[in-house]
Amino acid sequence: MVIYPYPMQFDGVSIQGEMLYHGLNEIGDKAVPCDRKADLEKKWIYNSFKPDVAIGIGYWGDYPDIVAGPQKKGVQPVPWLNADGWVSNYIDKFNEMPLILTTSEWVKKTYIRDGVTNKNIFPMPIGIDTKAMSPLPKTDPRVRAIREMVGVSDETKLIMTIGGDTTSKGSQEVLKALSIVDKEFKDWHYVGKSWYCPKYHRDDENQIIKDYGLDEKKITFVEGPSSREFTRAMLCACDVYAAPSRIEGFGMLQVEAQCCGKPVVSIDAMGIKDTIIHKKTGYLAKVASEIVLEEEWVYPHQGFPKKMQIKFDTPKVFAVKADENELAEYILKLCTDNSLAEKIGNQAREFASEKFSYLKTSKDISDLIKKKLNFE
Repeated sequence: MVIYPYPMQFDGVSIQGEMLYHGLNEIGDKAVPCDRKADLEKKWIYNSFKPDVAIGIGYWGDYPDIVAGPQKKGVQPVPWLNADGWVSNYIDKFNEMPLILTTSEWVKKTYIRDGVTNKNIFPMPIGIDTKAMSPLPKTDPRVRAIREMVGVSDETKLIMTIGGDTTSKGSQEVLKALSIVDKEFKDWHYVGKSWYCPKYHRDDENQIIKDYGLDEKKITFVEGPSSREFTRAMLCACDVYAAPSRIEGFGMLQVEAQCCGKPVVSIDAMGIKDTIIHKKTGYLAKVASEIVLEEEWVYPHQGFPKKMQIKFDTPKVFAVKADENELAEYILKLCTDNSLAEKIGNQAREFASEKFSYLKTSKDISDLIKKKLNFE
């Protein structure tokens, strides 16, 4: 049983679960999907399908749905945990589990930092449909349509960031880097594509454009949902995918960009360190600053008695920001050296296709569960 936001939306957690569900069935295991909050459907699955294992996808606050729920039905839970930057509840419960998966080494270290000392934690990358996310030439009408919509020529270098909100993906740092790039290379255009961007983030970005003297005509922000097909076309339309995320437990879009044969510029931190090889499949800028939490709000749905603020005994590094000068150096390098950009993109495609296929991830998870939980 795979528990995740289902039916699938086009957010990262949904895609993570959907790829695992399909992958398990395709490698010969029997798997069924279910939404984390679909209590009636869960009961039906427990009674009819009778799962041996429930793989629950979420973060520590989802413990009641992805761990405690299956346990009450006598089903062995295996949580596959993603990032929230900090862990503040259910620590003793997680320490008792025979198997925990995380989406990256950084997520594992975050849980360990906050008290989950369980030795049965194994990083497992999110699986990608590497065939669906594959290169398209600039002559493809789907790609040409994207570039025409943005209003750029074939020669203009299109730099892109995509995310639920682009600010958390590092768009503000990219804008500042582009102000440096612009001093040496003028023929670029930047697109920030988000599902939804809060007004205060957009106000901040517009202020950066003004303060750094950037040409508004060379910058496009767009919002709204995207299908996987449209996301692929957008990635294939860009020349450089730039996403130095402030917080990232894996980096799905960075991996998908690599699958599409694009060089990626990101940050040398968090889950991204597991997904990009510096100077081979992309470039990783150093961390320039850290965002540290001394206290945070918690809520009843996270297992707390009421909404309240908790103060951390030790301040926690919650997020990071990339060095703008290094971002500029790498973006400029890729925009001005076509052969280098092509080489990096080809190596990125080869690397991502081999390492992050959803069939590989599904088999690796299945094999690990069978080994650790004695389901051979």
